[in-house]
Amino acid sequence: MRLLRVTAAVVLAALASLLAVDAARADGPAISTPGGPTVVVNQPHQLTLSWAPSTWIGDPAAEQPINYEVQVPLGPHTYRWLGTSIDSTITLTDLAPGTTYRIAVAARALGGFSDTSPVTTVRTANGRATVSYLNLDWSPTNNQIQHALKVTNTGGGPLDLSTVRVRYHLRFEGANTSLVPNCDWAALGCERIRQTVQFFMPPSAGPAALTTPAPPTPGYPIPGTPVPGWVELTFTGGTLELGESTGPIQLRHHRHSWSDIDERDDPSWLAGTGQWTENARITLDVDGVREFGDVS
Repeated sequence: MRLLRVTAAVVLAALASLLAVDAARADGPAISTPGGPTVVVNQPHQLTLSWAPSTWIGDPAAEQPINYEVQVPLGPHTYRWLGTSIDSTITLTDLAPGTTYRIAVAARALGGFSDTSPVTTVRTANGRATVSYLNLDWSPTNNQIQHALKVTNTGGGPLDLSTVRVRYHLRFEGANTSLVPNCDWAALGCERIRQTVQFFMPPSAGPAALTTPAPPTPGYPIPGTPVPGWVELTFTGGTLELGESTGPIQLRHHRHSWSDIDERDDPSWLAGTGQWTENARITLDVDGVREFGDVS
């Protein structure tokens, strides 16, 4: 009788263990949370990261291999995907230099998932140049956009300004893309700066556009829709030595009608602090290669 009781107890314990594992998979993560990523190598365009690996909750003998998703959390259940790895390390490429990223890791498999790891905040190493920003307008809802920018050479040699492109990213409310860019003053001279306003065009009218020649594009997005775009700065020439900057470039933009502009949803806008800051939501390219900033 004692042997039967012991056997029955073992069977009941095994069943309880299986039920507990199944419950964990049904009601919560079946894989333990990976450790927060740590930086192994930090270079201008890439990061090598590692983290403590995950394990299966319960008996792992018959479980599937674990894969890791490296991501930038953007909000509840929302993230930007950066890459995947079957190991607890990864090298991310095509990142923007001099830019701050919030990075986390989650484990995934056919039979389960994990919670997202703690977030690691890391700034990639500087590329060939950076952009500093100073908000000159303490009201983000008046009829002008006013700020100062300066470009600094952080590369390994002289920087040809004719190869530099700076974009201040904004959104046009109600698809009103009317914007007049102005240079009020620049240490290197406003005559050496060119500004253009660009925005994304709406999609074509529909499937008929695939077989029927489209009418001439009106040049303006659909009324009432928010439109992303930017003010682009380029330079007619000049050279910055290593560590040298352009000095302040004071910019002011307004609509033709002088109507109010809401800057608070503009990706490159930062609230006024009275201090210069490296604003990684302003992008800078050299010879078409991203050297600073990221708005994706």
